[in-house]
Amino acid sequence: MRPSLIRLAQRPNLTGFDPKKLAAASKSAKGDPWERNEQWRYTGPFSRWNRFKGSFPGLGIATVAFAGYCVAEQLFFPEEHHGHDDGGHH
Repeated sequence: MRPSLIRLAQRPNLTGFDPKKLAAASKSAKGDPWERNEQWRYTGPFSRWNRFKGSFPGLGIATVAFAGYCVAEQLFFPEEHHGHDDGGHH
């Protein structure tokens, strides 16, 4: 008998798992049964902006305070040289 004519009998599926059905079901996101339960992760206090906002607490206040310090130093405390020069006095 030629090998091309021999048909291999299908093995019985003992577990009931079909990889072809799994691949077909995983292609579409609309069939996700957990989608509704996962919505809380991306709304309200857990949205991307709200999570980013809490990453650097005090950064805004520190930036404003540092800018105020730099402005005050330039305006009220000018650098005074009192005639000191770097001309070789030892």
